[in-house]
Amino acid sequence: MKTDTVILDEIDRGLVHALQIEGRAPFRLIGEVLGASENTIARRYRRLRAAGILRVIGSINGARLGYSAWTIRLQCTPDSATAIAKALAARPDTSYVYLLSGGTEISCSAQTPTTVDSEALLLHKLPRTSRITAVSAHLLLGHYVLPNDWAGPARLTSDQAALLAPPPTEDAEVSVGPEDRPLFDLLSRDGRASHAELAAATGWSESTVRRRLTALRRAGVLTFLVDIPPAVLGFAAEARLWISVRPSELTAVASAMAGHPEVSLVAQTTGPTNLLAAINCRDSGDLARYLSERIASLDAIHSLETAPVIRTVKRAGALLPM
Repeated sequence: MKTDTVILDEIDRGLVHALQIEGRAPFRLIGEVLGASENTIARRYRRLRAAGILRVIGSINGARLGYSAWTIRLQCTPDSATAIAKALAARPDTSYVYLLSGGTEISCSAQTPTTVDSEALLLHKLPRTSRITAVSAHLLLGHYVLPNDWAGPARLTSDQAALLAPPPTEDAEVSVGPEDRPLFDLLSRDGRASHAELAAATGWSESTVRRRLTALRRAGVLTFLVDIPPAVLGFAAEARLWISVRPSELTAVASAMAGHPEVSLVAQTTGPTNLLAAINCRDSGDLARYLSERIASLDAIHSLETAPVIRTVKRAGALLPM
């Protein structure tokens, strides 16, 4: 099913927003919030998931474990871009992989647990081929907006959203070991996997699974993301922005952009530019207005590079059909 042929009604859109707030919210609770039956909500979710439109993804928040987050840009020949992007998407340490700029550039997000892993990724594990003409990697120093904060799916009132609020995070210590890998592997494919399914995957009891999920979520190590193509929500023009901002105004510019409904990511980076942003617009005209009006009004911006997203190969850690 093509995403541009899918039309979501108000219940579907409410479901998407509810899952953005709390990816593992019971269908019964979502139904109560939306004024629909549990069976209706479950049926809508199964339909959208089967169509490849909507998924909930369990993801490790590496920042809570001291991981390093990177954004990587690769320039390559047009005939090699798809194969290289697929190779990057197959890696477990990548979460977002995009083809940009007419198919000659790849943008990739990755996180690494240690300095040694960072060096291995950047110096040895990136694809090595003469068809890659340039590589640059930039450390992400802090986020002002993350994809699950994007306002595009918003449909619920503040009172409805409050009923779905996820458990609060605490400044709790938790470690992650090899025994957690089966848990994360299944959640990365299906963030709504049942406790019974998670128990079967890990070899733990269901009560152990519940306790482990609670501990990981309380520590902010495990998060749940909604994976849905922005085009399904009416945002057909995606782009990545690399922005150079006067250092004394960096926080002010990033905070201003964080309030823009088009923005789904703002992060401070190392490198020749110091801000990375991802934006979702209705169409190319909307994108042009965003760049010429909203961004242009921020006087501290020295330079801006825009790269339209041509194809998404991996989103929220989930591989997508090519």
